[in-house]
Amino acid sequence: MHKEVVYQSTNTYDTLNKLTEKTKTVWLVFHGIGYLSRYFIRLFQSLDPEENYIIAPQAPAKYYKNNDYKRVGASWLTKENTKTETKNILNYIDAVVEMEKIPSHTKFVVLGYSQGVSIASRWIASRRIQPAGLVMISGGFPKELQKEHFSFLSGTTKVTHILGENDPYFEIEKVNAEKIRVKNILPQIEFRTHRGGHELNIETLTDII
Repeated sequence: MHKEVVYQSTNTYDTLNKLTEKTKTVWLVFHGIGYLSRYFIRLFQSLDPEENYIIAPQAPAKYYKNNDYKRVGASWLTKENTKTETKNILNYIDAVVEMEKIPSHTKFVVLGYSQGVSIASRWIASRRIQPAGLVMISGGFPKELQKEHFSFLSGTTKVTHILGENDPYFEIEKVNAEKIRVKNILPQIEFRTHRGGHELNIETLTDII
């Protein structure tokens, strides 16, 4: 018999810089598969530390990345028990945001990179979040999300999708088809590219909101 149990769990997350009265933008950033949040958050070190505060949740599923059992990576979701795991992760993100007590005077930006796109978009849709910006980088948009899941978004939310021109994980035909689908769901979306591959290029974020 396949059974289920409910229990309390503890997870970590990382932050970069200090949240003060001078902070202008708070970033909630979701790493891709294979990352740990404490390494992923370093990609944002070039942003002005006085004006930007970064929160990086940690995917709960850890694994060894190669056969020497030294490097550890993490994954948000797999095809196994996805519905329950998604619920657990979204509850965890709620707890992180509640813990941080993001002040109202700041702009709130949600960013997902690679696999993190699926978490960022699902959290916004399920919790009806109104961020100043939603940034999706080198990741696929969840198949189950439709236009009605984002009907609550105001016109002030800036939505941006960024993809490397040399990203080996995407074929141009599939990319173009996905653009049409996502544009129908999020009409305000802006598509950007950079000359790199499957990576987060911090320079593309300088005028994101």
